[in-house]
Amino acid sequence: MPVTATRLVRKMRGGAQAHLLECDDGAFYVVKFRNNPQHRRVLVNEWISSVFLKYLHIAAPAAAIVNLTPDFLDANPDVNMQLGSRALRPEPGWHFGSQFPGDPARLAVYDFLPDVLLGKVANASDFPGVFAFDKWVGNGDARQAIFFRARLRPPGLEAPDAAPRVGFLALMVDNGYTFDGPHWAFPDSPLQGLYHRPAVYQAVRSLDDFQPWLDRIVSFPEEVIDDALRQTPPDWVADDDQALHRLLEQLLRRRKRLPDLIRDAGQGRSSPFVNWRESAGRR
Repeated sequence: MPVTATRLVRKMRGGAQAHLLECDDGAFYVVKFRNNPQHRRVLVNEWISSVFLKYLHIAAPAAAIVNLTPDFLDANPDVNMQLGSRALRPEPGWHFGSQFPGDPARLAVYDFLPDVLLGKVANASDFPGVFAFDKWVGNGDARQAIFFRARLRPPGLEAPDAAPRVGFLALMVDNGYTFDGPHWAFPDSPLQGLYHRPAVYQAVRSLDDFQPWLDRIVSFPEEVIDDALRQTPPDWVADDDQALHRLLEQLLRRRKRLPDLIRDAGQGRSSPFVNWRESAGRR
């Protein structure tokens, strides 16, 4: 069921001009509007990506459909997008929400960590995993991530009284430019989809370091893609139904190409994988 927006917290940076909104379930969501400046297709991209990332066990915010009522929009005139000198009001109805990891008044969320802390992120191994994902889905943007402190229970400790430690977690965010954003294409540049901090790829030496995600994508189930399609609100797809089906059929055919796409990135002149061993990267 959709959640309903109740309060504007703040506007967010970025081309889609998303807003951070509190909703009636008590959670907060970064909301991209259906009539955003980048195109309604980026909502489809976000939703499908959220389903795929969940299946791949790559840390990403929970996704939700956020309802904006006419009463909410009337009471919050600052909920708008700026197009030049003109303010564009969101349309009432369903929009895409990416859940914020906590109460923004209490939880500090960072989009940058110094290298000394970046290496201590508890799920840093998700960065090679999401790189494999981004190559498969043709992410036309650089990889975006946020970080926050959380209470972490050491692996293997099942006892409920085991003391957790506090550390950083990363969440992979802003997937609107998967499928090359509104273009719904796969421009395969070796450097596309990279996170801008090479330190997260220090451990990458071969294709083996993209496991288990590589095998999960190569054998990605068609039924997961079908489920993602069925869950996508029809208003976001509109008259693009046939184009979306063609896109997802092409995505299925790309699964087997993923090892070569990763090799192209690893063996290029500007490889982000400084420890890549070409011979070890072949199968």
